[in-house]
Amino acid sequence: MAQETEKEILGLSDVTIRFAGDSGDGMQLTGSQFSDTTALMGNDLGTLPDYPAEIRAPAGTLYGVSGFQLHFSSNDVHTPGDTPDVLVAMNPAALKINLKDLKEGGMLITNSDSFDAKNLKMAGYSTNPLEDDSLSRYKLISIPITSLTSNALKDSGLSIKEITRSKNFFTLGITYWLFNRPLEPTLAWIESKFAKNKAIADANSIVLKAGYYFGENTELFTTRYTVEPAQLPKGIYRNISGNEAIALGFVAASKKSGLPLFLGSYPITPASDILHFLSGFKNFGVKTFQAEDEIAGIASAIGASYGGSLAITTTSGPGMALKTEAMGLAVMTELPLVIINIQRGGPSTGLPTKTEQADLFQAIYGRNGESPIPVLATSTPSDCFNMSLEAARIALKYMTPVILLSDGYIANGTEPWKLPHENEIPEIPVHFWTDKESFAPYKRDENLSRPWVKPGTPGLEHRIGGLEKAHITGNVSYDPDNHDFMVRMRANKIKNIENDIPDLEVKYEQEGDLLVLGWGGTYGAITEALIKVRAQGKKVSQAHLKYLFPFSKNTGEVLKRFKKILIPEINLGQLTTIIRSEFLIAPISFTKIKGLPFKSSEIQNKILEVLGGSNGK
Repeated sequence: MAQETEKEILGLSDVTIRFAGDSGDGMQLTGSQFSDTTALMGNDLGTLPDYPAEIRAPAGTLYGVSGFQLHFSSNDVHTPGDTPDVLVAMNPAALKINLKDLKEGGMLITNSDSFDAKNLKMAGYSTNPLEDDSLSRYKLISIPITSLTSNALKDSGLSIKEITRSKNFFTLGITYWLFNRPLEPTLAWIESKFAKNKAIADANSIVLKAGYYFGENTELFTTRYTVEPAQLPKGIYRNISGNEAIALGFVAASKKSGLPLFLGSYPITPASDILHFLSGFKNFGVKTFQAEDEIAGIASAIGASYGGSLAITTTSGPGMALKTEAMGLAVMTELPLVIINIQRGGPSTGLPTKTEQADLFQAIYGRNGESPIPVLATSTPSDCFNMSLEAARIALKYMTPVILLSDGYIANGTEPWKLPHENEIPEIPVHFWTDKESFAPYKRDENLSRPWVKPGTPGLEHRIGGLEKAHITGNVSYDPDNHDFMVRMRANKIKNIENDIPDLEVKYEQEGDLLVLGWGGTYGAITEALIKVRAQGKKVSQAHLKYLFPFSKNTGEVLKRFKKILIPEINLGQLTTIIRSEFLIAPISFTKIKGLPFKSSEIQNKILEVLGGSNGK
């Protein structure tokens, strides 16, 4: 008998894998489970879920393709990867949409059962690409995943539809074997998730194991791969998405301020997850209100703030426009409130499931009258926790609404997050006025903040509302001099926040030929691009804005130390316009507005072009 040949085990430093299929194929679940297991193994990682806009797009159509990309490594990870090393395509449409991104020579795993005449036609193929040699540039591994899943569950008693829906676990099992991931975390998740339906739980567990052992026993794979854990700082880590980090950040802010947390929100993609996450924290005193529309969502939050709560509201896209009038009300009443905008493709309904950074003008300028509101931005999924705390701190200290900008890429993407110890999170001081002898509704403290009074406090009744208020007394006033004074007072209050936020930090050389300036979700791609160009000996520096209104106090001084400023944005140059008008310099605008984040290679090539020619010489 011939002795079985052991399969080669090859060590890799990093891998990018993309799962793609119909929106009903469970690719988001497959990717998130692979991500969670990979995080438990100690790898650094970044993810990019890519959802179709159609809720129930017809199966097999190009616009119904759902994808999930994961980049994991034994080194620091800053992006979900530019191009996948491995593409898992569950049907012809997924292959058609995603093949252009697969590295030449990369591994292509397909579900051959789905490449029938109907699906091929819907995807626009005249011949079967698995058979016509058009995929010869890739390492094609064609597997009858649907048939193998059905065979594994032939005695399960489940319907054909239920059996077919389990094929994503077979796929997950194959990739777990291929990259030496353990089954146990997902088996435990299945047991918990389907605790009330033992038949489904057993089926998914069986199929997961079947996929794993298929990889072990088939001759289609000659090699499996290992990626060693990353050398991360010691601590307790968990995999976290941006939206989940925002939710946890405001729970922490609630505890550190001693205030009950209230979220008034209308569900809208991709902000809805924050409402979902926070609704599970009732034991922390969190109150969530699903309003009938965007206006009711923010209005209820203003009411909660008036009542003494830490109040927030969440939205995305056109929902931000609907909240605008009430933002002006919060400015006039000078009540603390955080408006969280998870930016998506626009205008109007636009691209609900795609990312964009095109709401910056709206956040800074988009209200009637002189209505200044501080604007902050997150930069990574884990940074959402810190910036949520900071938004709450500023809102409470300065008695003002605050806008916190995230985007679809950050919101749905995940990365390992080191859990902070409770003692590492600073307290957020809050003072409610109770002394009726010294009370005046619009009397100012050293921060130009007016008193915060809980309704029902004896002797402290006062007028509230959207009409202009008289200085000190808070009475309705139509006096022109008072209006001029109050408008300037509110503007100065927001301007003075620059004295209470960190300086803009510059990474690498503090002056030189080129500074790459970013904000929001471009952080990872810029960071990785600079690592690559600096490895070529190019001296390029990086700064990333988290405070967009007002800017950090040293921003102008930093920008003037560099000969050229390059600003990559997922819009048509909104930050570039603001920087030009504010500091009278002419940055180089580099924009992309395709509903997708920047690839690091795109920014790398632009940097080399700016430095002098496409080759950087």
